[in-house]
Amino acid sequence: MAPNQPKLLDQVRWRIGTLHFSIRTEQAYVDWMRRFILCHQKRHPVEMGKTESEALLTYLAVEKQVSASTQSQALSGHKDVRPP
Repeated sequence: MAPNQPKLLDQVRWRIGTLHFSIRTEQAYVDWMRRFILCHQKRHPVEMGKTESEALLTYLAVEKQVSASTQSQALSGHKDVRPP
């Protein structure tokens, strides 16, 4: 990361702001992005792809037994708002 470049989650917050999402959506997406990163040993999201996304969704469905809408939000929270 460049010395003056904002941290990843700050970049995500900025990206969400440019999409005009609500503050609650921002909070949820940032939380899901954080969980996604922690779930994969703090790897940067640009290093991950479909396999890691599927692993998170499988974990949520099988282990946590979350609803389909929660899985959808989790996927959006780390896929659709990646910094430019």
